[in-house]
Amino acid sequence: MDRKTLFVNVILPLPVPGTFSYRVPMDLNDSVHVGQRVVVQFGRTKIMSGLISEVTEKVPDFEQVKYILGILDEKPVVNSMQLKLWQWICDYYLCYEGEVMQAALPSAMKLSSESKIKLSDEFELDTMALSDYEYLIVEALQVQPKLTISEVSKIIGYKKVMPLIKTMIEKKIVVMEEELDPKFRAKYERYVALEEEYHSDEKMHELMDELTKRAYKQLEMVMSFFVLGGDAENDVIASALLAKSNANSTVLKALVNKGVFKVYEKRVSRLKSFDALTDVSSIQLTDKQQVAFDEIHQGFADGKPVLLHGVTSSGKTEIYIKLIQEALDKGRQVLYLLPEIALTEQIINRLKKYFGDKVGVYHSRYSDMERVEIWEQVLEFECTQSSKYQVIIGSRSAILLPFSNLGLIIVDEEHDSSFKQIDPAPRYNARDLSMILGRFHGADVILGSATPSFESYYNARQHRYHLVSLTQRFGGVEMPEIIVDDMRVERKRKLMQANFGSVLVDAMKQTLADKNQVILFQNRRGFSLRLECGVCHWVPQCINCDVSMTYHKAQNIMKCHYCGYTMAVPSECPSCHSTDLKMHGFGTERVEEDLTAVIPEARCARLDLDTTRSKNSYQNILDNFKNRETDVLVGTQMVTKGLDFDCVKTVGILDADNMLSFPDFRAHERSFQLMEQVSGRAGRKGEKGKVIIQTYQPTHPVIQNVVSHDYVRFYEEQMPIRRQYCYPPYYRLIMIKLRYSDYNRLNTAAESFAKRLRPVFKNNLLGPEYPVVSRVKNQYIKQILIKFDRNDNSMKIKELIKKEIESFKRNNEYKTVNISIDVDPI
Repeated sequence: MDRKTLFVNVILPLPVPGTFSYRVPMDLNDSVHVGQRVVVQFGRTKIMSGLISEVTEKVPDFEQVKYILGILDEKPVVNSMQLKLWQWICDYYLCYEGEVMQAALPSAMKLSSESKIKLSDEFELDTMALSDYEYLIVEALQVQPKLTISEVSKIIGYKKVMPLIKTMIEKKIVVMEEELDPKFRAKYERYVALEEEYHSDEKMHELMDELTKRAYKQLEMVMSFFVLGGDAENDVIASALLAKSNANSTVLKALVNKGVFKVYEKRVSRLKSFDALTDVSSIQLTDKQQVAFDEIHQGFADGKPVLLHGVTSSGKTEIYIKLIQEALDKGRQVLYLLPEIALTEQIINRLKKYFGDKVGVYHSRYSDMERVEIWEQVLEFECTQSSKYQVIIGSRSAILLPFSNLGLIIVDEEHDSSFKQIDPAPRYNARDLSMILGRFHGADVILGSATPSFESYYNARQHRYHLVSLTQRFGGVEMPEIIVDDMRVERKRKLMQANFGSVLVDAMKQTLADKNQVILFQNRRGFSLRLECGVCHWVPQCINCDVSMTYHKAQNIMKCHYCGYTMAVPSECPSCHSTDLKMHGFGTERVEEDLTAVIPEARCARLDLDTTRSKNSYQNILDNFKNRETDVLVGTQMVTKGLDFDCVKTVGILDADNMLSFPDFRAHERSFQLMEQVSGRAGRKGEKGKVIIQTYQPTHPVIQNVVSHDYVRFYEEQMPIRRQYCYPPYYRLIMIKLRYSDYNRLNTAAESFAKRLRPVFKNNLLGPEYPVVSRVKNQYIKQILIKFDRNDNSMKIKELIKKEIESFKRNNEYKTVNISIDVDPI
């Protein structure tokens, strides 16, 4: 029988168009499948791992086709539904399949190759023919057969070693090779099992009698085995047995030699196990919740996504839990997306209470190994229908998991900008992608928020989504009272204490006297936003970015929040040598310090990026607040999302004007969302809460709408402005950014590229202009914004842009200019 010659198209994790064709060795014909990882040679020396996207007999239209070097997986690690979604992402967001693969796969599944050198078979030791550096390397290779490039660098003491290695290769002293380094390591645990001979009671009694007389330590270990639940059917973890019997491995080895126990290794999960503590049937929906629940089903029956517009603390989570149970009863998977997974431990714990081990969590705070385990469990659902990790809670990256039978997608806090991937590509929005994923799987999709994005609310008003409203808080709790404190009056009357107005100070003192808690929101971290010379007004700037440095008092440094560059705090102005350096603006660190001076008895904690860098720090801060070990929680946007504490009665918004004045067409929408969301943390249980907004613009329309908790009026006031100036949701946007290290070359390139597009888009092409921060990490930035009507053929427009970029990059003068495309920027 003739054997087929097979070829595979392989996706490589590179920002280049298309796939790469390789030939399959005959002996691997029966082993290759779409979705497997393979090892291939790319270029002359590079070894890479890629993903098979197609197996075909079609011969590629070029002369030399390299063979794949090996297959890494017995079974596919990516399914056909994922590949279909990846292709949609590439087409819609104007990116490459390799970029999507890079974003989707956990890093532990992406094998990296590292160049190594070893002594050549032709090399004969002749010290007279070697330089000092060459001798050092040869000597090291005689001790260790292979060395990585970084190891060679350490041996000779400088970084640029490739010219030296190249010379040694030419002299045939060493040869270079590439080795793939598999990052994922399964976790194994030693287990102790009872040998079959001792399953009978009679034989066990004989053993006990013998050990009582001769080996008391062994007897203690056998007894510990049974205490830990071991028997003929159940085995015990070896480390637990040694600890329980207070013995060492010698005792265990003696029992193994006697044929009493046998020891073996078993693969175990790194993920914690949870048992469901409560049944979902115990949740009794209120009349308002039941009406909303029924309306949601009506929307699903009509085949539409549902937008659940529910005020803060209206009981949306109880509805979600009921919907999840329905999906599980049908044997289907559930995806529950949250904006920032590290900020939502409360919801995770709540769902685990009802669903136990059916809940899996997928986000960047988990280790690479833990993420691979979740990936494998989701992938295996198609084959095993296992209920473990049937419900996945995750941040935006969870939407790229290998689901095979999704029945329900929940996007909670759907308005949040964290659902949008900014850099690197693919710059997708998980909220929008959930619609496509739901369509592919025939899954129901529900978006939930107290302050929906204008795009989602517009779609609901246009009947593309089914709108369901929950206008009252759960249990009849009243919405918090909003008090607007005019900072002009406070400063004129000299009532300010640090950055706190008298209204907020009095409210905090009364709240603490009543044994309740306070949350303070300041949307800036650090101590002071800038340092400024009082004489010449010099401000320290980052050397890599066009931004001022922020002062962090705890570390006593100036820090750039864009590139991470730090510098010591200057003792004098380098421009005029004045020592009159003053702090301007304030961040969360300053708020925390000032609070201890204004209300010394208050126990404070801070929740921002600086205090939550480690894996469990966020949860520790919240646990302390929940356990009443902290009185006042100071934080950035982190305190606005998903927090549910019974005793928070006062919320302070310290600088509302900073949000309102941000130069962005979405500034008012985001300001309303942030203020309304953080207001919703107050008075969730019991007596009515209180929110104090400190502002110099007390009559601002956004603030007035927050006072009345009137989202609909705010939406209706803003939409005519959006329509007039051609912004979403009436128009779609594509942002094109050009980056280059040379200022003049970038200007010329940006003008040249805009000139190509302007005849097509005319007045709907804005720019090229410098953004607010025009240089980041020593790269100058210019941006072009394209607007087009939402009813226009977007795919045709994107194809045109793609062609113009390809043509532009063919110009040798501009091919090194970096161009990034952001479809639907936020």
